[in-house]
Amino acid sequence: MKTERIQESTESVRIKKDAMSMRTAVLVAPEQFEMQTKALPEPADDEIRIRIEGCGLCASNLPSWEGREWFSYPMEPGSPGHEAWGTADAVGKNVHHINRGDRITGLSYHAYAEYDIAGADHVVKLPPSLNGRPFPGEPLGCAMNIFRRSRIEAGMTVAVVGTGFLGLLLVQLAKDAGARVIAISKRTSSLKMAEQFGADHVMQATEHGKVLNQVAELTRGDLCECVLEVTGKQKPLNLAAGLTGVKGRLIIAGYHQDGRRDVDMQLWNWRGMDVINAHERDPMVYRDGIEQAVKAVEEGVIDPFPLFTSTFPGEEIQQAFRMHQQKPDGFIKALINFT
Repeated sequence: MKTERIQESTESVRIKKDAMSMRTAVLVAPEQFEMQTKALPEPADDEIRIRIEGCGLCASNLPSWEGREWFSYPMEPGSPGHEAWGTADAVGKNVHHINRGDRITGLSYHAYAEYDIAGADHVVKLPPSLNGRPFPGEPLGCAMNIFRRSRIEAGMTVAVVGTGFLGLLLVQLAKDAGARVIAISKRTSSLKMAEQFGADHVMQATEHGKVLNQVAELTRGDLCECVLEVTGKQKPLNLAAGLTGVKGRLIIAGYHQDGRRDVDMQLWNWRGMDVINAHERDPMVYRDGIEQAVKAVEEGVIDPFPLFTSTFPGEEIQQAFRMHQQKPDGFIKALINFT
């Protein structure tokens, strides 16, 4: 009997210890994640601990995985995951608009893990209509904020250069606004999806001169009133600038992070175009964008769910990154689940 009590006590201690720890992916070196066990983080008075259901893999994560001279390793546990959704697991004493058990999404930065911490003002409660559905709020809010800054209106001719996850969301938003949309990409599979989302014209970006001539012909030489560059690369940026008409708007939606860029300032100046870098840095603006994304999904303005083309358990995060790097036919976005 005494032996049984000792075994029961030992098991209770083990369960309590497990409850105070979590699994997290740690990027220990370029292209090398390890799953480790770390202490469960505790929320401060104005914070929320999220039990993470999943986290989207963002293209901006690739450089840290591939390795750059300005990164240091190992990175912080759960980094650079920032597209999480899940359930409020614990709330600080000053938090009153979110309750334990509420399903939420928002801004957190160590989300390749079972749990992460977010500021209470940086999360959005998900409605019952989204129960059971993946909802990486950060990139969806990013799309809404880019679209807002683009000021796209009915009757405009709009080109979207790059039809990955973000580009395909912007195709949907531009079409809903009543614009004529030209989708441009190297990948035929993503162009087919752009067509499904209502793009009026799709063009494969193999020869930039050919694309420029096609758009000039479609617009009788006027080119586009608004062009969204969504790749973060030099050549597509050049193409996007060339497609922007006189007094048009060139929207930099791609994440340019692999070095300096050369721009044709003579072209930009001669055409009198407005160049808008559409990335937000204000967390409250980001949160507003996420709230707008929730509304847009509920109202059917955007449908992100066909774009979640691959799902991996946390233990297979390496495979998820490799797939995103290689972009096989049909791939749009990977989700990494930690439930």
